[in-house]
Amino acid sequence: MFKMEKNLVHILFLYIISFFICVNGKHFVLIHGGSHGAWCWYKVATMLKSANHNVTTFDLAASGINPKQVQEIGSISEYYEPLLKLLESLSQEEKVILVGHSLGGVSMSVAMERFPEKISVAVFVTAYVISENLTYLDLLQELGKSAGSRMDTQFFFFDGPNKPATARLIGPKFMASKMYQLSPPQDLTLALTLVRPVPIYNDVQLLVKETEVSNGRNGKVPKVFIISERDKLITKDIQMWMIGKTGPFAEIKVIKDSDHMVMFSQPRILTTHLIKIGHKY
Repeated sequence: MFKMEKNLVHILFLYIISFFICVNGKHFVLIHGGSHGAWCWYKVATMLKSANHNVTTFDLAASGINPKQVQEIGSISEYYEPLLKLLESLSQEEKVILVGHSLGGVSMSVAMERFPEKISVAVFVTAYVISENLTYLDLLQELGKSAGSRMDTQFFFFDGPNKPATARLIGPKFMASKMYQLSPPQDLTLALTLVRPVPIYNDVQLLVKETEVSNGRNGKVPKVFIISERDKLITKDIQMWMIGKTGPFAEIKVIKDSDHMVMFSQPRILTTHLIKIGHKY
């Protein structure tokens, strides 16, 4: 009963906000995390559209219904290319709000470097953050220190059995216990039918080069971080560590009782935060 009342309050709040800002609808570009696709934003996208906002969801390379296969991706620039093409296609006057989840924060960080003039604010939802002070390689090394069991994650060796793995796919048990533990079971069922392998980049020098950002460009875009307090994949400690390394942030929000998949476990609260951020920036 109490949970139902909380949901009704959030629905009412969304409609109140939309009433006051309907004449100034914003354009949100939602960036999915690794192995996922545009489909994971279906709840948040629907609520944002109901509040009179323009919403763009899309699939990064070899994700969702993107036709590219994971074994065809030779570098991370090929992976995030759909986001850069999308931003490049915008008119010179248009600005968007980028929202990146998990691994999507890497693509978003690069987009901030390439197109700072087209982004009004970048929202990191328990997402990786790259800055001049924290390279993607440094971030991966830090994450590796705290990584637990990979459980039923699958690894693929497209370059041959004696070569390093070139892709991985998160398994059902890993997803259920580390990512979706607070999400509705039907959303986990949906995800299990749609997740795809994500590339592993073994050319370290190229990886660093293609994810390099600067304070002069990336740093021009205001950043907001949304902490997922009960995230078991990117824990709160790691989130706070990234915030400290890559600040300053214009705002830091905290969502309680949320797992890694915030858009499934707490979609209304996340949408409320996004609408308020959009109105402010």
